[in-house]
Amino acid sequence: MTNGPANAVAREAAWLAAHGDGLPALLTANGGPWDVIQAYMPRTPAAQKTQLYVLRRRWQTERLSIGRRLPSYQMHLLAYWPIGATTTGSQIAETEQAALDSALALLVQRIEGYVGDHSHGGRFLSVAEAPPSTTVAVEYGDPAQAIAAGFLSATVTYSADDQDYTA
Repeated sequence: MTNGPANAVAREAAWLAAHGDGLPALLTANGGPWDVIQAYMPRTPAAQKTQLYVLRRRWQTERLSIGRRLPSYQMHLLAYWPIGATTTGSQIAETEQAALDSALALLVQRIEGYVGDHSHGGRFLSVAEAPPSTTVAVEYGDPAQAIAAGFLSATVTYSADDQDYTA
């Protein structure tokens, strides 16, 4: 499979689902906090499961020189965390918010990757490294609305640069 814009979202989802490489495992099957890590949003998301969907909000190419282009993506992860996913009791909402915080901290660790290698195992040229977007941003949904709806949410955004190509 040739790496390129058509499979960038799938490559990133595969990186997030990987385990046994010294970075935090994210899938519950491997000891992590997420039941689902998937490229693209399904028509009917799983009920009462912790879910992480990898999307792309923007894709652009930059001309590096005559004939060379660099594709860049703005990765957009949607995190859904049902209330009651990990605990029961009177302080369920507070406990679930703390559990989501912990899960997102592991996610950011995995996105940031290894010291000295931010290519996500060679899947990209670099992730969250090239200006203007050298950050991993986490934004939480409104907890009052989320608790009433039965699940917490957050979005995580960052850039990924692909290998350059000749055009």
